Amino acid sequence: MTDLPTQADVLIIGAGAAGLMCAAVAGKRGRSVLVLDHANKVGKKILMSGGGRCNFTNLYTAPDNFYSENPHFCKSALARYTQWDFIALVEKHGIPYHEKTLGQLFCDNKSRDIVDLLLAECREAKAQIRTRCEIQRIEPLEVKGFEVHTSLGKVVCESLVIATGGLSIPTMGATGFGYDVARQFGHNIIPTRAALVPFTLNKRALARQQDLPGTSLAVNASCGEGHFHEQMLFTHKGLSGPAVLQISSHWREGKPVAFDLAPGLDLPEWLGEQRGKKPESYLHTLLAELWSKKLVQFFLRVKDIQSKPLKQYSDSEVKSLGEKLQTWSLIPEGTEGYRTAEVTLGGVDTNEVSSRSMESQKQPGLYFIGEVLDVTGWLGGFNFQWAWASAHAAGGEA
Repeated sequence: MTDLPTQADVLIIGAGAAGLMCAAVAGKRGRSVLVLDHANKVGKKILMSGGGRCNFTNLYTAPDNFYSENPHFCKSALARYTQWDFIALVEKHGIPYHEKTLGQLFCDNKSRDIVDLLLAECREAKAQIRTRCEIQRIEPLEVKGFEVHTSLGKVVCESLVIATGGLSIPTMGATGFGYDVARQFGHNIIPTRAALVPFTLNKRALARQQDLPGTSLAVNASCGEGHFHEQMLFTHKGLSGPAVLQISSHWREGKPVAFDLAPGLDLPEWLGEQRGKKPESYLHTLLAELWSKKLVQFFLRVKDIQSKPLKQYSDSEVKSLGEKLQTWSLIPEGTEGYRTAEVTLGGVDTNEVSSRSMESQKQPGLYFIGEVLDVTGWLGGFNFQWAWASAHAAGGEA
């Protein structure tokens, strides 16, 4: 269906997680709702998320799991539409799911289940959706509402909801459109950057780890105020894995990142104990109890440590070796950028948006939801929960 309604109570731009959720909520209030998207199909990022199984929320969602220049902003929406509310919706639609780790909930089958859930909710709410529709310009009407010019025709609406997401994964159709609309109506944009993104390393560092891509280990990653205990993965370009993606939100150019390579273990103390029990054992043999052989060789090489039987080290040398091996610090060359970033840090300044309704404080009838706002969640289902919660808040008002 390509014919475009000429009028709608609520026009939502963006048919992703937030946009579709908002359409369902607004439509069930009896509002006529139209959703437009420039892509060829809806929910593209949902479909590819979580390795194709969509990590749709997190059992432990709390305001502390989000970054924003205005950290209190997310509290109201998250409190009024919780992870339990979305789980109830998933169960209502009979979608099987499981907890993977750290409260992360995934579909048992495919991400398509979540898209189908949203589309079913939109059908029930009589919300209309059009894809392959480019927005050409938006003009505010004198009294209230907007005239939106598109590639499929002109639509007049009372409420306009921007649910266009951030800049992450441009191959999925991500653009800066939402920020442009915000600027048009006088909004400040908190500077954006790629987040939940792998690190790249310089050529020298990559040459040293050329045998390691695909190898992973549990670490405590630290940078600034951020600390995450997760897996780190060596790649052909640098470092990835949940620990790296999480800490990337805290990293800035030129800053060092520290990895505790034996989280929960005091390596100087442990090596001292091993020296007492197995004095004839070589250092590399003992370390193979903690890490793979490849990793042992790598860390001994980068720390410039020669492996000898433990009895050949003095007490102070053993302590020094443990301290050296406990932490690996480096300064990433950069990140893989928006191409692979899961989300965008920064966005529409939330000091200029109502935390209750997501309505612009600069332009009546204009709403911003989801990733376009300066609210960014941790890895693990938190960004989807923000999409659901912010969409529910706007859908109840728009």
